Amino acid sequence: MKILDKYLLKTFLITFTTVFVILFFIFILQTIWLFIAELAGKDLDIFMIIKFLLFSMPRIIPLVLPLSILLASIMTFGNLAENYEFAAMKSSGISLQRSMRSLTIFIFLLSFVAFLFANNVIPYAEYKFINFRKNIAQVKPALAIAEGQFSDVGAYNIKVNKKSGDNGNILTGITIHKKSNIGDGSKTVIKAKDGELISSEKSSILQLVLNDGNYYEDIVPKKYTDRAKLPFAKSSFKKYTINIDLSQLNASTVDDTDISNTNTMLTANELNYTLDSLSKNLKTEIISYSENINLRTGITNTVARVQEEKQKKKTLPNNLLSLYSNEQKSEILKMANSNVVSTGYSIESTKVNLLNKQKNINNHLLAFYDKFVIAFACFLMFFIGAPLGAIIRKGGLGLPIVFAVLIFIAFHFINTFGKRIAQENGLSPFMGAWMSSFILSPLAILLTYRATNDIGLINMDVILAPFQKLFQKLFPSQK
Repeated sequence: MKILDKYLLKTFLITFTTVFVILFFIFILQTIWLFIAELAGKDLDIFMIIKFLLFSMPRIIPLVLPLSILLASIMTFGNLAENYEFAAMKSSGISLQRSMRSLTIFIFLLSFVAFLFANNVIPYAEYKFINFRKNIAQVKPALAIAEGQFSDVGAYNIKVNKKSGDNGNILTGITIHKKSNIGDGSKTVIKAKDGELISSEKSSILQLVLNDGNYYEDIVPKKYTDRAKLPFAKSSFKKYTINIDLSQLNASTVDDTDISNTNTMLTANELNYTLDSLSKNLKTEIISYSENINLRTGITNTVARVQEEKQKKKTLPNNLLSLYSNEQKSEILKMANSNVVSTGYSIESTKVNLLNKQKNINNHLLAFYDKFVIAFACFLMFFIGAPLGAIIRKGGLGLPIVFAVLIFIAFHFINTFGKRIAQENGLSPFMGAWMSSFILSPLAILLTYRATNDIGLINMDVILAPFQKLFQKLFPSQK
């Protein structure tokens, strides 16, 4: 039996390695295509481009590994069934489960390694990858502005149609959006025909000199009724200079790690600790807001006045306003109306804020569950692919690729769909992360059962039997 286990393991490993390398290369090409705008035309040396790709490679593993296991298992067991090697094993009393034992142990170890990789390597690589992208502009300040797209530079979003000159410092067709200090979007737009970047490697100030342009600024009226008119101010200029502080962007070198963490940069323990803090902060903010909104309504003062009247009189009038003068009544009604309006605005803004915080918690929970989903996905794809290959009895790169691609697309689509719903609070993060696994697990059980009992992929007799009975009822003379 050791000879058989070694043979199956060797066959699977050769196929798995070949498929993994090919798929990994394809996904790397896709990564290059996605980030080509950040790499092309920026005079980056080959070392920095290789470093960029190395930092982006680990994030591809969760996609490549399950697909490689699925395709390799279909091809391996398909070849064995096609060449009647399974028939020889079964004639010798070796069942499908026994033949899968050595590979099951290997997949278990591979799943454990995948979890360690997702928990340690991917967060570190993601941390370095985002830091590297944010600090590419440190090599040359002019690299902070890319051609044909909006670039986030300090307090500005800048787009230029064309860059020219020796260092790309001559700009044509400039559009600039200035960020608001209070975080409510961009209310200032600057457009210019051309301009020039003036910078120094010793200085963190990037000077942008604009020529022949216009300056637009939205004005927010104090009265809410006037805001629907969307007033703005416009001015033109022959020459306008903007000083952009790149100290935040260039505060660290390419190898430094001075940017804040996100959910994809944390290990399971760090995510668990962060989730505990985020949940406590959210609950504290909800309690604090509910107490503050109660005080803002002025109900406390009114209740105190009613209690005072109760002490003086045994019964209170049906109309509590009768306790006050007309002037006081007017002030109370105005205050009530003002409180209702302001409270409504406060509740809406707080609701959006609390919803964003809940979404942040959901994203952290999804990142936490993803580390376990990738390990289970390796098991799942193996127990789908191995029995499916034994059933279809086809190896090579034909039919197995079709089945593998269809199953993996279904898995990836359900996984993405579940996460999107969970992010928007439409589903619990646990169900969103594990939805694809829960849906495809019955398929793995069904295929394993059918392959073990030598049942085909589709039993045509079961499908055709109802039609045969119907035909016999309609045409009894044709029996």
